[in-house]
Amino acid sequence: MDQSLIATALESKAWPFQEAKKIINRLKRFPSTDVILETGYGASGLPHVGTFGEVARTSMVQFALRVLEPDIKSSLLCFSDDMDGLRKVPDNFPNRKVL
Repeated sequence: MDQSLIATALESKAWPFQEAKKIINRLKRFPSTDVILETGYGASGLPHVGTFGEVARTSMVQFALRVLEPDIKSSLLCFSDDMDGLRKVPDNFPNRKVL
């Protein structure tokens, strides 16, 4: 990776890099070479930009971690609930009676 990019990332105040630095600092106390980043969303309606945002934010932190510490392996675990535990199947789901 370009060394100027790494130097810029090390100085960055952007929140994905700040969160990645927190992970790196935690790994100093609890050594590991693997990190699992988790994200998810519930069935509160059809997917929308907010749903995308949940995954995008976690992906940005994962990218920042890879830039700052390329030797740390990271995985992104994404899950989706089948049903909203507090509600019935959302009204705007197609074929909701089947669900």
